[in-house]
Amino acid sequence: MAERTAPSAIDDILAEYAGLESQLADPSLHNDAGAARRVGKRFAELAPVMTTHRKLETALDDLDAARELAADDSAFAAEVPGLEAQVEELEQTLADLLAPRDPHDGDDVVLEVKSGEGGEESALFAADLARMYIRYAERRGWKVETLDVAYSDLGGYKEATLSIKSKDATRDGVWSRFKFEGGVHRVQRVPVTESQGRIHTSAAGVLIYPEPDEVEEVQIDESDLRIDVYRSSGKGGQGVNTTDSAVRITHLPSGIVVTCQNERSQLQNKARAMQVLAARLQALAEEQADQEAAAGRASQIRTVDRSERIRTYNFPENRIADHRIGFKAHNLDAVLDGDMDALLDALGKADREARMAAE
Repeated sequence: MAERTAPSAIDDILAEYAGLESQLADPSLHNDAGAARRVGKRFAELAPVMTTHRKLETALDDLDAARELAADDSAFAAEVPGLEAQVEELEQTLADLLAPRDPHDGDDVVLEVKSGEGGEESALFAADLARMYIRYAERRGWKVETLDVAYSDLGGYKEATLSIKSKDATRDGVWSRFKFEGGVHRVQRVPVTESQGRIHTSAAGVLIYPEPDEVEEVQIDESDLRIDVYRSSGKGGQGVNTTDSAVRITHLPSGIVVTCQNERSQLQNKARAMQVLAARLQALAEEQADQEAAAGRASQIRTVDRSERIRTYNFPENRIADHRIGFKAHNLDAVLDGDMDALLDALGKADREARMAAE
């Protein structure tokens, strides 16, 4: 029989999965919607590990049987190499699933896009970036909510805030894909405002942080807040409604400012803005608790300056280049239309390799 030595990580997950399964079967759990959501989310996160583990156990049993039969009948020997390859592949898949992970990978996100150097051209590019993320989210079946947009004169985005949520609990949530997007994005193209056809370079910045289901652990003192209300405005400054329903919340100790004008009422906008503020304060607390994470996240945008770019979008060459991992592709038009998987896969692979190397 083949030797099997289940790693402790698998033993721990088997025990945790069984415990979660027992909790989900208990009707009393569902009296607490928050607890039921947390248990269900973790159960879904572990499902791929369990599925792969079960497949591996079956493949190992089949391999053992094939080897025993081959000892008595050479006709079965031909099955052994294929089963060995299957076992090797499943073992690698399981190892990848058990690799150290970002604890926020299953979380939803709040994503901010801000224009930087380049004036109107930068604002137009910021709008292009926001549309790229929205289109990618739509391909994944995620829900996108625009919390706030400040338009430029030509319809670009001076800044925009998006909430992006997956519809189902999953191990690989929105954060697992978009967490690499924070930083300065540089564009090279002929602006619509350029009459001589010259290529210009400008930049826009992206900030992204996880928005967990529950943020009640963040205590917010009302006396630390300045809350302003104003009239919601649309593209070109046109009024969306006739009431002062938009809300801007400034957290005075940290200087964080959150605005929301997507909801119909002032109370709804305030509640949504408080959720976003809580998520940002939670991310800030985690950064301060972990200096390594702080350095990584704080460096997303120091200044929206072309020299601090993480990625370049070259329109004349239809080329996209991510400078952190040396990724290059000549399908910029497709990427801006939401076809980001190859790029995000490469970033994810580099992240997993770095985590495993750090162990």
